Amino acid sequence: MKISEFARALSISDIQRREFRNQIKLMSEAGILVRLRGGRYGLPDEMNLTTGILHGHPNGYGFLVPDKDKQENNIYIGSKNTSGAMHKDKVVARIESYSESGRPEGRIIRILERSTTSLVGLFEPLDKDGWVIPLDNKYSHDIFVSGKNKLGAKSRQIVVVEIIFYPEKHQPPVGKIVEVLGYSNNPKVELNSIFRKLGTRTNFSPDVLEQAKKVTVRLSEKDLKNRRDLTDWIIFTIDGETAKDFDDAISLKLTGDGFKLGVHIADVSHYVRKGSALDKEALERGTSIYFPNGVIPMLPFELSNDICSLKPNVKRLALTALIDFNREGKVTKSEFFNSIIKSSARFTYTEVAHLLKKGGTKIIHNDVMGVLKNMYRLSKILRKQRFKSGSVDFQVPEPEIHINSKGRVERIIKAQHNKAHELIEEFMLAANQAVARHLSEQKVPFIHRIHESPNENKIAAFQEFISGFGLRLHSTHDINSTELQKLLKKVRGRPEERVINTLLLRTMKKAKYSQKDPGHFCLGFEHYTHFTSPIRRYPDLIAHRLLKASLDQKFSTHDKKRLIKEIAEISEQSTLKEGKATEVEREINDLRRVQYMSDKIGKSYTGIIVNVTPFGFFVELTEAFVEGLVHVSNLTDDYYLYIEQEHKWRGQRHHKVYKIGDRVKVRVAQVDLALRRIDFTLLQSL
Repeated sequence: MKISEFARALSISDIQRREFRNQIKLMSEAGILVRLRGGRYGLPDEMNLTTGILHGHPNGYGFLVPDKDKQENNIYIGSKNTSGAMHKDKVVARIESYSESGRPEGRIIRILERSTTSLVGLFEPLDKDGWVIPLDNKYSHDIFVSGKNKLGAKSRQIVVVEIIFYPEKHQPPVGKIVEVLGYSNNPKVELNSIFRKLGTRTNFSPDVLEQAKKVTVRLSEKDLKNRRDLTDWIIFTIDGETAKDFDDAISLKLTGDGFKLGVHIADVSHYVRKGSALDKEALERGTSIYFPNGVIPMLPFELSNDICSLKPNVKRLALTALIDFNREGKVTKSEFFNSIIKSSARFTYTEVAHLLKKGGTKIIHNDVMGVLKNMYRLSKILRKQRFKSGSVDFQVPEPEIHINSKGRVERIIKAQHNKAHELIEEFMLAANQAVARHLSEQKVPFIHRIHESPNENKIAAFQEFISGFGLRLHSTHDINSTELQKLLKKVRGRPEERVINTLLLRTMKKAKYSQKDPGHFCLGFEHYTHFTSPIRRYPDLIAHRLLKASLDQKFSTHDKKRLIKEIAEISEQSTLKEGKATEVEREINDLRRVQYMSDKIGKSYTGIIVNVTPFGFFVELTEAFVEGLVHVSNLTDDYYLYIEQEHKWRGQRHHKVYKIGDRVKVRVAQVDLALRRIDFTLLQSL
């Protein structure tokens, strides 16, 4: 219908016409209505149209992810059907066909909103003009820059380019360079380019810093009011070697029935008040971002590394969770209160693992050895019970990147996961669960940490893959976590263990924050929240505020309605920022990997195929935890076909197969620092 026809049908008066027209246009911009030729508007669903965000791919195609309130599958958009849309643009697409697997395929018919105004990229000159190659390869268009808009940029420099004209059918995007960050092989420039590309703020505003500096370390009578004094308890922290923000400390006492675990968390909410400049900044950041040799904190260092950090031998404010367990590890009672503590020691994971294995040698160890042994005993009971009840124990090794004093990558090794890690892991899970149970019982709306059950189609594809190893799940419908844990236990120690763990992890949905509570599938928990890291995660800070409020007051119906809306917004923001932080961490790790491999061109390594894609397969080196691509064009002994469902390439004539989990020998062919790419050539299968 035309707007005039709408107006007549809805009896809109002449006085209201202008505002009505504006509302129709706003609905069109949002994708609720679609504007057609001849000035007519229609409903997307009635015309086989879908609105959503385009997620680009390096090869030029993309996937339209429907708006969050829609349930449709992602729509494949071929490179010839993008109509000039770029990665992250809000678009309208028409579904035109379905693939053999039932995947919808479509064409973009309208771009509703351009999300990208500038990009970070690598400048390459062409005569007097030049091109900027985006560092984010999901942007498949290079941006043309005329000579007058180069800003003096030189070959292989990282630049920020502002888009003047967006791509059209036969025209590339055009831009002007607004900032030259420096040469791509400069370590500081490389890091800065990642932060700029992903929109990560590294500095705090003056008003936030000023507020942080006003917070004093000295504790006043007011600070200590209504707090239990636990300074004579044996309490200590266990963290990584380089950690400076200690937000959790633990204690343990034996009882007649079992154990009394104390989890004492830095009382960040005492210093970061709701609505303050510090609070708004923490919400905007959502989380601290950790990377090799550095951190971008959620809160200024004055708080994160000093006032709130549970340093040894100094009094600190805490929020304590005391949890009573019987001898079988079942919770019999939970108690929460404001406290003041004094950590008696700062241990590292390595130290505690050594103490548990060899025993103590120093005077300080005399007080804690008995406590540590009982802690480990309880953690083993809790761990055994957790996996029996449905937690899924993925065995996927993580890399640990070591950087020397000159800022160069010295080595990349498998990150350790020892007894001390398991001990802390179990105690933090127990505290998070206890807080979630308490808030649920009190019927207080709060931020849930959720993990939804996997998509049935993905589980069916996983089932098809593992059948090649003689394995199967009882059913792909309403799968439960207990069955997946049994499968992982069954393959432990077998050659296919790594590949099955990796593929199952990819099959799972991502954990996220939500005001709704479907439970946590992978942990097998009915209720779960994040409470134990308020220095570095905003949802934990909210959990502290709500827990404190629940101890002091009852929430009215009005309070609960207001909270539900507030928590929904914070959950969405926190999930978004967590994803951004993961992206930054991944990018920096990729940068460190290519830096490490940059002087190893021509060297040969053994590795394992960890991912198979339509353009080749990725190999992870056994000795360095570095991934590189073997492009299909380098497989010259046959014509190879990509078999997506089975995660493999198969030769047409000789039927040779390359699949996830295969061991191969490769040579480093090329390392591109700017584009974070490592290319391998295949030498042989092993």
